[in-house]
Formats: sequence, C-alpha cells, structure tokens
Amino acid sequence: MNPLYRKFMFASAILLTMAPQTVLAADAVTTSMDDVRQEAQIATSYALNPYLRANDLKVTVQKGKAVLTGKVDEKVSKELASEIALGVSGITDVDNQIVVEASYVPHFGQSGFGDKIDDASISAAIRSKLLWNKDVDSVGTDVKTKNGRVTLTGSADSQSAKDIANRLAMNTRGVMSVTNNLKIQDHPMSDDDKAKAKKQDESHNISDSWITAKVKSSFMYSSNISGGDIDVSTNNGIVTLTGKVASGIERSLAIETAQNIRGVKSVTSKALLF
Repeated sequence: MNPLYRKFMFASAILLTMAPQTVLAADAVTTSMDDVRQEAQIATSYALNPYLRANDLKVTVQKGKAVLTGKVDEKVSKELASEIALGVSGITDVDNQIVVEASYVPHFGQSGFGDKIDDASISAAIRSKLLWNKDVDSVGTDVKTKNGRVTLTGSADSQSAKDIANRLAMNTRGVMSVTNNLKIQDHPMSDDDKAKAKKQDESHNISDSWITAKVKSSFMYSSNISGGDIDVSTNNGIVTLTGKVASGIERSLAIETAQNIRGVKSVTSKALLF
C-alpha cells in the first residue's frame, strides 16, 4: 500500500473517531452558556422586582432546570420566584427549594441595584413630564431621586410653574416624597413673552401622534391614573379621552394631565366615565 495513502487513511480514521467528541464538546459549551445566561436573567429579575429584591435568593440552572434556594417571609414570594423563573426562555422546570419563614426579615432599606434602577426611572419619568408640559421650563429644572425621594433644584418662571413641577413629580409612580427647591426667577417672563413663546410652540406644528403618545405616557407614569383603561386619540390638537376611571378625582386628573401637554388645544372627555 502506498505510504502516503496509508497515512491519509490513518489520519481520517482519527478524525472520524474524534468528530463525535468534538460535537459533544460543542453542545456542552452551548448548554453551559445557556445555563449561565438563564441564571443571570433570573437573578436580575429578582434584583429588579420590588417584592423579591430584599430577600437572599440564589439560582442555579442546568439543562433548562432552575434550582431556587434562599429564604422569604411569605408563601406568595416563593410562588412569585417560581413564576419569574418559568417565564425565562429555555427554562422547562423549576425546583423551588426556597424556605418560607415567618420570622425571616428581608433586608429592606438597603440600596441595591434594583433600587438604583427605580430611582433612575423615576427621575427620567419626571424629566419627561416636565419636558412635555406646556407651563413648565424643564431646561431650568434638575431632578434627583434617592430611595423614591425626589429633589427638584433650579429655577421656575413663577410660583405657578413651581407648583406644577411639584405636582407632576408627586403624581409620578414610585415617588415617596418631593423636596421642591426650585427658585422663582427674579425677572420672570411677561405675559407678552409667554404669549409669543406659546405661539412659537404652536408654530412648530406638533403632530397628533406625538401628542397622543405623550398623553398616554403621562398616564402610565402617573400614580393616580389607570392609563391602561383610558383610550387616547388626537385630531388637529384636540384630544379625545374614552374609557373608564375609578372616580371623579381620577377623571379630573386625567383631563388636566392631557390639557397640560404641549400642542394640546382642548380635551374632549364626555366618553370618559366612572
């Protein structure tokens, strides 16, 4: 037999023998990466969840099976942990070994990753609401949040603008308190200047779709409005609200919120019932 041919056949035989092992090794690496990704996703969900973040929970994943350990003070928290894990793509089974102890005290009051995300989200929501509001100069307002407590600093054109900023912040979902340190400008805008600014704002031709989106977002950010039950449509700057609210107070707040969005000419709310 040709020596070169014999070497070729020998090398081929070795490669054929190793091929299944190589495939198995690649599959093992892929599975391992999936496990790590799923563990991280579940752990992050726990860290962000306001009902679970204060508990010491651990998770390990192997081939689509999640094992949960740790302690909680209520059965509902244990069940929530399972539901979150099962909601992660690729998780097919959950072994929930979390122990329920009535005497267990969660670590509330310690600022963690989830709390920082909440604070950043609150600040962003308030900044957005100030930016969209026709009666507030958002450029001169700085918003900072720590553990749900909001501090407003900067300047306001008038006492009315300061009060509106305070109300917008206080009515934002997740806000515990508001410290309003806004200082009223020594030389506020005159009525003529305000009229010119309003006319200039209207000349920018704010689209109906923009107005609708901002009204819906303002409802979503509000702690006193069930935005999911209110339909919003806009035609030539006229906003129409339809749906159901829980009370007359919620209805009035929804109307006021819509009226204060930039570009809104009027609000029709006959079909907004309670």
